[in-house]
Amino acid sequence: MVDGRGMPLAVVQSGANAHDSAVLEAPVEAVPPIKRPSGQRRKRPGKLHADKGYDYPKCRAAPRERHSTPRIARRGIERSDRLGRPRWVVERTLAWLNRFRRLTIRYERRADLHHAFLLLACSRIRLRRIEGRF
Repeated sequence: MVDGRGMPLAVVQSGANAHDSAVLEAPVEAVPPIKRPSGQRRKRPGKLHADKGYDYPKCRAAPRERHSTPRIARRGIERSDRLGRPRWVVERTLAWLNRFRRLTIRYERRADLHHAFLLLACSRIRLRRIEGRF
């Protein structure tokens, strides 16, 4: 899950045979509430953009339970090219993750090691963004 600028917020690792809609709740739950200035209540992100693979009632209910609006393309009704900029931001972040060879070619057999390298790559992406190198 990424924010509007493409910075990774939450990472969830699943098997290749698991459908994307089955693991949507884990990254939504992993995003902590955003700290607000002057002691106001913490707030979760306002919208969740997703493609047609997440067009199921349980995927629409998960963000609503956390007070976020789901913006999910509907199967058979909306065209895929209408996803536009939010989809491009996610694809760009995935391309940044593919620049780390250890993630692209999976050398680790243990899932915990691969997840650790994935978190390390996400933190390097965030650090580069802070430094202004992107």
